[in-house]
Formats: sequence, C-alpha cells, structure tokens
Amino acid sequence: MMLKQTEVIDGKDAIVEFNRAFYALKREIGRVIVGQVEVVEQVLICFFARGHVLLEGVPGLGKTLLVKSLSSALGFDFKRIQFTPDLMPADIIGTQLVMEGEGGVKRFEFSPGPLFTNIILADEINRATPRTQSALLEAMEERQVSTGGVTRPLDEPFFVLATQNPIEMEGTYPLPEAQVDRFMFKIFMDYPDSDELHEILRRTTGDDECGIGRIFEPERAGPVLRKLQGLVREVLISRSVEEYIVGLVTATRPGGKQAPNDGAAGVDRYVSYGSSPRGGQVLVLASKVVALLNGRASVSYEDVDRVFFPALDHRLVLNFEAEADRVTSRDILREVRESVRKTAAVPATCAT
Repeated sequence: MMLKQTEVIDGKDAIVEFNRAFYALKREIGRVIVGQVEVVEQVLICFFARGHVLLEGVPGLGKTLLVKSLSSALGFDFKRIQFTPDLMPADIIGTQLVMEGEGGVKRFEFSPGPLFTNIILADEINRATPRTQSALLEAMEERQVSTGGVTRPLDEPFFVLATQNPIEMEGTYPLPEAQVDRFMFKIFMDYPDSDELHEILRRTTGDDECGIGRIFEPERAGPVLRKLQGLVREVLISRSVEEYIVGLVTATRPGGKQAPNDGAAGVDRYVSYGSSPRGGQVLVLASKVVALLNGRASVSYEDVDRVFFPALDHRLVLNFEAEADRVTSRDILREVRESVRKTAAVPATCAT
C-alpha cells in the first residue's frame, strides 16, 4: 500500500508519519518474510538511523529475500555482491576503462561497480580477502570511494546488510574486531519454529505469488526518506539517559571503576577489550528511532534497553577464559546492565 502523504511536517505529525512509514515497510516485508519479527524490526531501526547491519545465520533463512523486499518496498536500487576469495576491490568499487573516441583519441572512463547503488547485500562477507573487505567497510564509513585519484560520493540512501555463515570457517577471513565495530547492529537470525515453517512451505511451494508494493511514490521516495532519517537526529535525549548510556559503555571496559566483577560473568575476568565510543553513538541513534516508534520526541531508559544487546554484543572482545568457561558477550552485558541500573538509579519499569 502506497502512503498518500509525501511530505514530513514538524511536530507530532512528523512522529506519526515516521511510524506510518516504518510499519508500512515492516508490513510489506512481512508479506514474504515469515516470522523473524524482531530481526526485521532491528534491520529497519538501523536503516532509519543510517547504520549498517551484520546478519549472522545459516543458509536458507531468507537473508537475501529480506534485503530484496526492503528495496522493493522503497523502490530503490538493489545489488547483491557474492563475496569470494578471488573478489578484488575493483570488482565492487569500479575501475578505469580505456575508451577510444573520435579520431582514435583514447581516454580513461570510470565504470562504477555495484557499490554505486542504494541497498547492498554483501553475502558471506567473511569469504573475501581483508583487502576487499576493507574497500567495502571504507565505503560504509565514508559513504564515498576514491579511485583513480578521484573521490566519488555514493548514492543516498546507502545501506549495507552483510551476512556471515557461522557454521563454515574453512576458506574464510573473519572480520577484524575494528571492522565489525563499524556495523551498527550484529543480528543473529535463528531457525523458524514449526508453525512458521509450515507457512514458509505453503507460500513458497504453491502457485501463489506475494507481491510487494511500494510505500512511497517513486519521485518522492528519496526526499521523504531523507527527512525521516533526519527526524531521528532531532529526537531529544536527557542528561540522565545520556549518563545511563555512558555508564553502559564504560562498564564494558576491563579495569574501569564501573566494570562489574562480582557476578558469574565479570568484566575484568573475561573481557579483553570493551566497547568503543562508537557503541555509545549507536545506542543514542538507535534509541532515538525506538523513541519515535513509541510516539515520543525524547529518549527513555526503555528505548535504550530495547537496542542494548544488538548494539553492543559484537563490540566486546572476549579472552580465552571466557571461551573455556562458555561465557558469552550477552552474559556479560546482562551483568553490565544490572550493575549500571543500580548505580544510575534507573526506574524499575525498564524492560528486562
């Protein structure tokens, strides 16, 4: 269903318009993606916050279909890049071609690669070499690429969803922690339950086709989306909630005064490196999206808690002792949150 209103206006109406767009996208994606409600919501939160997603899950769960559905609902260009060990940076960025013009005069002409699009699925990013991974991650951070001595801006919106297969490690190049940190969320996509699997089989093995409709008029999609993404930055955050976020981030760092060490998953014992400042930035931006979804123009503690795990889960570097004791980053983050709640006097109404 295409949304009739194409202009975002100020005040409460802007929040209403944001919700209409968000849930219209979620509804259209749900026409082809069965279940995975939380995964879809987290991907959309990153999209509206102008972040990128690292999605981990076994093959066949619908990761490609999810991204294609998002691009179809928005009406934006979509490219899928299959990462392989022989993929070179020029294969995704583009290259200079020698062209022959009138009179046999030769010139260089840039042929853009698949990065010059709106929505990208970087499939099995850990199969490419570090050199190619870095080319993509630089584009994600700077939203531009430099080649042939010329810097070229990428199309807006620019959204990357990279996937990893957790069960195959042979012939892969795991992303360094510093590069994983560039992703706004790391989301784990799990198997569907029995009822969802029945529905998947019914939808995909019959002759019925579930089409996805655009939610915006084609000529207005870009401007409206830019205004909706800009609206996220205008959401207010109080000093107390900001201090809560700062406390969460600093408590993940071993050796710090706020790091909890009394429980079964102590930070000093199991963590080598905690979250960078980017973790705090992600918590603020993602919480602002959630605040808008809750109909508010200011961030609450509950908004922060809703995005806490996907925002920080991949920013902790655990040591060997954590692996030996089977302590996960999520175990540690639970203790971090409980400890910070006590010291920051967070209201008990916050989500657990």
